[in-house]
Amino acid sequence: MINRPPETFSAETVAALREVLNIAVAQIAEQNRTPATKAKMAETIVRRAAEGVTDAVDLVTLAVREGETPAA
Repeated sequence: MINRPPETFSAETVAALREVLNIAVAQIAEQNRTPATKAKMAETIVRRAAEGVTDAVDLVTLAVREGETPAA
């Protein structure tokens, strides 16, 4: 495991990532829209954004894939 400082995002970036999450959640099955699944999707979005993925469509696609399987 690599020990590195946490990524920081501007308020505008956080707002954009929140919108990406809202769009992604709207695209998954309603029964999967639990707080745990949404958290899993949000984690994917933030992790990938920190890795340099900036395209909103790509982030939505990645999050939707995560949300297709409900969190345990």
